[in-house]
Amino acid sequence: MPIYVMAYLLFIVLLLLVIYDKFTKNIRIYCFFVSKAIYRHIFNRILDLAVQVMTLSSEIKFLIISIPLLLIAIIVVLMQPAMAPDSVRNTLILGEDSSLPLEKIRLPEGFSITIFAENVPNARAMAPGPNGTLFVGSRDAGSVYAVRDNDGNGKADEVVTIARNLRMPSGVAFRNGSLYVAEISRILRYDDIEARLNDPPAPVVVYDRYPKDEWHGWKYIAFGPDGLLYVPVGAPCNICDPDDPYATITRMKPDGTGYEVFARGIRNTVGFDWDPLTGVLWFAEMGRDYLGNDAPPDEINKAPRHGLHFGYPYVHGRSIIDPEYGKGHSPDNYMLPEAELDAHSSPLGMKFYTGTMFPEKYQNNIFVPEHGSWNRDTPIGYRIELLTLDDNRTVTGREVFAEGWLQGDTAWGRPVDLLQMPDGSMLLSDDKAGVIYRITYQK
Repeated sequence: MPIYVMAYLLFIVLLLLVIYDKFTKNIRIYCFFVSKAIYRHIFNRILDLAVQVMTLSSEIKFLIISIPLLLIAIIVVLMQPAMAPDSVRNTLILGEDSSLPLEKIRLPEGFSITIFAENVPNARAMAPGPNGTLFVGSRDAGSVYAVRDNDGNGKADEVVTIARNLRMPSGVAFRNGSLYVAEISRILRYDDIEARLNDPPAPVVVYDRYPKDEWHGWKYIAFGPDGLLYVPVGAPCNICDPDDPYATITRMKPDGTGYEVFARGIRNTVGFDWDPLTGVLWFAEMGRDYLGNDAPPDEINKAPRHGLHFGYPYVHGRSIIDPEYGKGHSPDNYMLPEAELDAHSSPLGMKFYTGTMFPEKYQNNIFVPEHGSWNRDTPIGYRIELLTLDDNRTVTGREVFAEGWLQGDTAWGRPVDLLQMPDGSMLLSDDKAGVIYRITYQK
């Protein structure tokens, strides 16, 4: 704030104090809050000016106070981002494709990528409704969107903002007509939402006892085959040894009861899915920072049962002992990753593919979007990788499926979450470009 604005605001405050107090001989007691002599002198000069104003007519005093305050208020309002009340519907009718350089994205032969929906600011996790609505969370934007492809042509026609001013509502999940939204410390539920996109209901608070830390506090959520809602809680740090519920995956019933910790030792997972052949939970995990460009690896893990520990903060990957917390710990005592990915690549919304549009080699295998590094000398990630599994559900292959969002040292997009559509195509959210892509295959 400019110094002259601060001085004027101080003048107005003192003037109001004079008006309120009337005993101006005692008003200088406020100077005790100012320690340095030069500041006390300035304070008293402003106070003297305020007292002198009191000798003017009431009309002049009103103008002196109200007109500058009105101008400051107008400036402040103009500097704020436009925001609508929570109950106001914000529908954006979409037009032609944006100017994003899709031609730079490299895919296997037969695959193509198009824009499904644009103008979806900070698009993160996605969840489908049964009537064709795509629900999309955000992190920094604080909004939740409903995206509609009304004519079924593979491109969205409108984006409706159904919730605003939430605290990092990154995770979304849908069940029995209700949309579940994960904030930092709360799980919210919007009932009968697909029938009320024009007039969203007030949310029901399902659970509100998660930590309020923002560091790794944004959440990816999903319902498992057991009907329970799985909710991760990241570590509130780069490396530390926190108590429950930090560095865990928790779960609960849809009404918020039956809360329990499902797995521990997980630094930060922002993407998981269940193996369609075994029902086992697999999840991506982002490793700690500041051990170098190439260590430790990011991970793909699986949790075949409740109560397992995956090593954080003591061990990383399959063999790295943490220099700060690893003394006395061995990788043999923890669940080791099914796959090690490039350090700092930031794997997010991994998904098993079960559709019929893509060739057979992709069936029941894992697509992993990598959000990309932020603290590596040479950037890495910003792509989708494919992990292939054998009949024993062991990872036997790894290859790049889609890349091109990173050009040199500059990224124009950052993949986040994947969602398989009923026709077998795949949607991909991008929180940097603010779009949803659609990936299709044709022989």
